[in-house]
Parts: sequence; structure tokens; C-alpha cells
Amino acid sequence: MGIIIGIDVGISTTKIVGIKDGKVVSPMRITAADPVTSLYGAFGKYLYENKVELSDVEQVMLTGVGSAYIDKEVYGLPTAKADEFLCDGLGAKFESGLDHIIVVSMGTGTSLVLCDGDEIRHIGGISIGGGTLQGLSRIMLQTSDIKQVSALAMHGDLANVNLLIGDISAKPLPGLPMNATASLFGNADTDSTREDIALGIIHMVLQAIGSASVLSAINSDVKDFVLIGNLTLLPQTREVFPLIERLYGVHFRIPKYSEFCTAIGSALSFLQ
Repeated sequence: MGIIIGIDVGISTTKIVGIKDGKVVSPMRITAADPVTSLYGAFGKYLYENKVELSDVEQVMLTGVGSAYIDKEVYGLPTAKADEFLCDGLGAKFESGLDHIIVVSMGTGTSLVLCDGDEIRHIGGISIGGGTLQGLSRIMLQTSDIKQVSALAMHGDLANVNLLIGDISAKPLPGLPMNATASLFGNADTDSTREDIALGIIHMVLQAIGSASVLSAINSDVKDFVLIGNLTLLPQTREVFPLIERLYGVHFRIPKYSEFCTAIGSALSFLQ
């Protein structure tokens, strides 16, 4: 069996992986001006760096919003498209080793996909995600570079922008510790520092995603959530979600290749 190439085509960023003998091979991402350039640039670089010949490729599987711009076979190879939500679920299940989960795909916005055994179903989402983080940072910090915003946030103090339970109550409320957030940006002022604002924006986006994820499972027995997408790379992600875990008694997991789960899922969809 040859290598199966899974490609998650974005508008400007493409993620590509190979699946061979049941293992993920060399995940890679490429950024370009448009989805077609990004796709072909990623594919060519992947083949070159991994010393893969066209004849070694059994199948190319495309997914993602940018795949709509691709209407022919990639380099003449067998090419097909897969539903993005199915790919989210397949990739997250493969990477986490769990099959009773809600997948939280944190991209420009956030989608929620329920995986229950062989069933994979999109159950909703919220229009808050990396796009929100970039947009608010552009307005409030004059930059949309998420790496720069994250670096600023490392030196921020959340108490300077958020209103905590301890700020409004002399005692903990039922189920809410004193350091839980009562109001996002409720304590912000005109002289709040860039570092504090950056931390506030990141926490607002991540807390909103975490709360929406927990609420999506409120009428089910799901306790495990798998986080995938670019926002999993933020160091603050590993600070915010453990707090939500303790608050609600759930588990958020970030798999090894969290950024590439959708591309992995596209390759796996061919095997199914």
C-alpha cells in the first residue's frame, strides 16, 4: 500500500500529512497568498522533503474551506474530498485514542463535533475563535500577529482586566471559587497595559470556547473533550482549560498533532 496524503486546505494556510502503515508521517504547514498556491506549494514541499515520488502516493484526500477552489486531480493523482467535520472527528479519535468525545475545533471560529463510537456528527459551534482573537487584537493592540499577542500576554495580569468572584463577593459562591471569572474585561480601564489587554483577549476567547464546549455536552454523558486547531498552540491554552476542568469536572485533551488533526482525518477517511 502506498502513502495516503491528507490535506487541510485553508484560504492561505494548508496543512498536509501522510498516513502509511497506520502511522502519521511528517505533518507540515505552508502559508501562501491563496488556497491553490498554498496547496500545490505544500504538496511539492512535502514530496521533496520526505523523498516521496508521485508513484508512491496511493490517494490524495482534500478537506477544508479552501478545497472548494480545487476542481481537478492534484498532479494527476487519484484525488477526492472529505467532509471537514468528519475529518475533525476521525483525526481527533485517532490522535486521542478515545471514541466517546466532543471534538472542539478551534479555527477562525469554533466547531463542535460529537464522536460516539462510529457515529461522528456536527452538533454546533460558536463564531468565536482565532479570527476573534486577531480582530480584537488588531483594534485594541494594533497587531493581528497572534504570536506577538501571546508573547505580550505572558507579562500580563488578568486581575487588572477581569472582574473575579473575589472582587464582588466576600465568600465563594456555590461551585465558583474566588478566583473564577465573574466578568470578562469587567475590571478594564483606559490605562490598562497592552500586556494586560492581550492576556484578557486570549482568556476571553478561550474561556468562551471552553464554556460553550461544556454546555454542548450538558444533556449527555460526555466528559472528554479533544482540542484541535491552531489555538491549541497558544501557551495560554494549557493554563485556561485546566481551570475549566476543575470547575466542571470534565477533561480537555490536546493530542500530539492537534494542529493537524483535520488533515490526518482526511487521510483516514479514505481508509474508511
